[in-house]
Amino acid sequence: MSRLIRFLPDRFTLFIIATVLIASLAPAHGQGLAAFEWITNLAIAVLFFLHGARLSREAIVAGMLHWRLHLTVFSATFLMFPLLGLALRPVLTPLVTPELYAGILFLCCLPATVQSAIAFTSMARGNVPAAVCSASASSLLGIFLTPLLAGMIVVSSSAAPISYDAVGKIMLQLLLPFLLGQIARRWIGAWVHRRKPLLKFVDQGSILLVVYTAFSEAMNEGLWRDTPVPALIGLVFCCAVLLAVALLGCIVLGKIFKFDLADRITLLFGGSKKSLATGIPMAQVIFAGQAVGAIVLPLMLFHQIQLMVCAVLAARYAKRPH
Repeated sequence: MSRLIRFLPDRFTLFIIATVLIASLAPAHGQGLAAFEWITNLAIAVLFFLHGARLSREAIVAGMLHWRLHLTVFSATFLMFPLLGLALRPVLTPLVTPELYAGILFLCCLPATVQSAIAFTSMARGNVPAAVCSASASSLLGIFLTPLLAGMIVVSSSAAPISYDAVGKIMLQLLLPFLLGQIARRWIGAWVHRRKPLLKFVDQGSILLVVYTAFSEAMNEGLWRDTPVPALIGLVFCCAVLLAVALLGCIVLGKIFKFDLADRITLLFGGSKKSLATGIPMAQVIFAGQAVGAIVLPLMLFHQIQLMVCAVLAARYAKRPH
């Protein structure tokens, strides 16, 4: 029974599914949609402000000493993944629509997760301090690299146009609140740490707002009408293949660079995961003025698959002798 539970969706994923269903049945229109967009933008700014206030500069400085491991994790996240998305195009594109393939490419450009990468590394008895550093730095680098990578590969390889002022918007909407949070950390950092449920509420609440707004726009544009069921089934297969190849790539990189087991675990869970919390708000900014439901759908599926697979892998590593 416990093994079955590991493969079931977590509660937050069920909330996302429920939000997609609500948006599909009762999408926002007109002024209501505009109000949701305004509230969503505010919630995202508050989210990145709180993340800035929580992130410890000491942890980043301490972790930077292990630069070979961090460079390998960043290479897997921002180089290996985009190359995989392009290299697997002959396999993936016959299975999905052009819009869904654009979402797969966007997924490949995203930074790594923070919370789950650290949690799985800790569970598997990997190098947790290095995981904290690389995951945190990956999120920060993603603010700059994701729109640039998306501009290079999503536009040239898919039917999804991109907003070229995305970098400036991300600076204003994501990076500026993050930096303000870092500045305010000396006054509110301890308060934020004591109120982790508040950060979790803002984190998950902002994502649910973005999902509802994105799928409302997608429904107004006819997402489900224009997306055949075989393409949705094909998308699940595409996400599974992408994750499997990425995991294998991280294992190979760890052996090539002769990292010890703890570092290889950090590379495995840090280099193979993609951030839902960062990706959905970024999609809203990068693909401004479009219905981004089809763009974020691959990310939401990949997120759940990576959680299930990594939970099993972490449990296996945890069982090894001390």
